[in-house]
Amino acid sequence: MGTPETSREPCPDRILDDIGGAFGMGAVGGSAFHFLKGGYNSPKGARVIGGNQAVIMNAPRVGGSFAVWGGLFSAFDCTMVYVRQKEDPWNSIIAGAATGGFLQMRQGLRASSRSALFGGVLLALIEGAGIMLYKVLSQQQQMPIMIEEPAAIGGLPGQFQGRLPDQSVPETGSSSDSGSWLGGWFGGGNKKESSQPTSSGSETKILESFDAPPVPNFEYK
Repeated sequence: MGTPETSREPCPDRILDDIGGAFGMGAVGGSAFHFLKGGYNSPKGARVIGGNQAVIMNAPRVGGSFAVWGGLFSAFDCTMVYVRQKEDPWNSIIAGAATGGFLQMRQGLRASSRSALFGGVLLALIEGAGIMLYKVLSQQQQMPIMIEEPAAIGGLPGQFQGRLPDQSVPETGSSSDSGSWLGGWFGGGNKKESSQPTSSGSETKILESFDAPPVPNFEYK
């Protein structure tokens, strides 16, 4: 997952991308707002027609205003990237303040300063929310995945649920020191056959408790 700064388009293409996205956002939002406002201010029986006329008259203007704001913001953002030679939230904050001050320049220095301060604070809040969301998503992706072992067959012990992928399962002995009653009856309860040592240096012993009884020997000694 990339950071909010590196996941955007490169700088020359970023301006056109932001202009198009801002125009679409303003056109859709302005259409919904002015349709409701035009229908509310129209007389009964002509609310739909009044809403449509309000959308036709005002939606392109709202979309154009958003496009101008988005284009200026991206232009100032790319300028800051070129001057500072790095991508960080300060570029967006400075670009928002510069955009707000530039758009209100004709209203005087006081209005321009107030608009610049408002734009900087607004972009600071947006960037802070984006950084917090990125950190929360990153922590969720870095959490270990718990793997549940399948249930043991026949109700035997050895079921370990919720272990980590790199955690080994302890070995449990399934037989006691004494042989089963069948092996003890035929005298083969104490027979043990040792296998070859494993790669870890430990030996595995197999208890043959169900061996056949020994063949009788009739030789005279």
